[in-house]
Amino acid sequence: MTELYDIKAEEERQERVILIGVAVNEGDDVEESLDELAELVSTAGARTAGRVIQNRESVHPGTYIGKGKIEEVADLARELDATGIVCDDELSPAQMKNLEDALELKVMDRTMVILDIFAQRASTREGKIQVELAQLRYRLTRLVGMRESLSRLGGGIGTRGPGEKKLEVDRRLVRERISQLKRELKEVELNRETTRALREKNQVPVAAIVGYTNAGKSTLLNYLTGAGVLEENKLFATLDPTTRSLTLESGQKVLLTDTVGFIRKLPHHLIEAFRSTLEEAKYADLILHVTDSASPAADRQMHVVYETLKSLGIGEKPIITVWNKQDLLTEPVSARDFRADKTVKISAKTGQGISELLAAIEEILRGNQIRVEKVLPYDRAGDLQVIRRYGQLLREEYTPEGILIEAYVPRDVYQKYLF
Repeated sequence: MTELYDIKAEEERQERVILIGVAVNEGDDVEESLDELAELVSTAGARTAGRVIQNRESVHPGTYIGKGKIEEVADLARELDATGIVCDDELSPAQMKNLEDALELKVMDRTMVILDIFAQRASTREGKIQVELAQLRYRLTRLVGMRESLSRLGGGIGTRGPGEKKLEVDRRLVRERISQLKRELKEVELNRETTRALREKNQVPVAAIVGYTNAGKSTLLNYLTGAGVLEENKLFATLDPTTRSLTLESGQKVLLTDTVGFIRKLPHHLIEAFRSTLEEAKYADLILHVTDSASPAADRQMHVVYETLKSLGIGEKPIITVWNKQDLLTEPVSARDFRADKTVKISAKTGQGISELLAAIEEILRGNQIRVEKVLPYDRAGDLQVIRRYGQLLREEYTPEGILIEAYVPRDVYQKYLF
């Protein structure tokens, strides 16, 4: 009985929100976008009470939706006992204030919800700095004209995280805090660059795991390396990048780096704040693009990933598209990606297709290597360790003339150590 009471009390404490979307083009899949927004809201700790979609030639510049729709939302909010609304796009300060005045409800936008989730999930010093920086940049333009509404929020989505104590301060103090965070983030970035330089010096290839949020990137990293990264069936379950070593069947070592998940309408404040983290993919030798095979929106999600990579200036990289979650499929689905060098079907949960994925990684990496067949004099036997460390030793045979080897090694390693 007590347990049931606790559950009921928790439900009563949860924010109940109405989702609002605007369709301005015939091809806009607003329903699908609101489905994703509902997941975001749930991840942030609120409940979706209802949803409203308006078809317009353009978003209303003053109130996001038109006057008639505002009245409809107000009636629906009273009927459903909603505590607020969440708009599917980023609102301007004027739109947010005008909507709050018209509805007398807490108004949030997609960006505010995503920032709130990031504030809950960031655990490392770098992650917390990046989230607070994104929050403050978002709120800086909203301090004027929002003081009264901010004082009414009283907790919930949009008010949590490292930046919450700065909501009432003036622009000067916020800018000073942003400058301080930038300096701290620069220090962290320098450490990251040092680590990256050591990797390049050690000649160990790096594969960056990218993909839409909740596609199974962390599950794949855990399966391959036993990294122990948090796995949840939630959006943005993990934010902080994790790098682990993987030894392939040939003995070749590869560093796998997990990155933050992408999402449609990812706030530009977050892209800027997390740029150094996301750019891990820029310096990788290979990109593993993890896709949720079971999602009906897989093609659209793939497009978002490629557009985000493009916005980060990540150019031509070998790509393996990993069609994950095959165990959830009730019938076969098309698994094509014309932009990828290879595609592999797997289930990171059950291990299905993992051997094919590892073979694909080896094949891609081998494309950056040259085949060496030569006799090493016995006084250069130490070169075998170089080959084992950086490449793949296929054969070694001891002869009177020396050690006959067949191997694959990176071109620069061959020129530096073995030429």
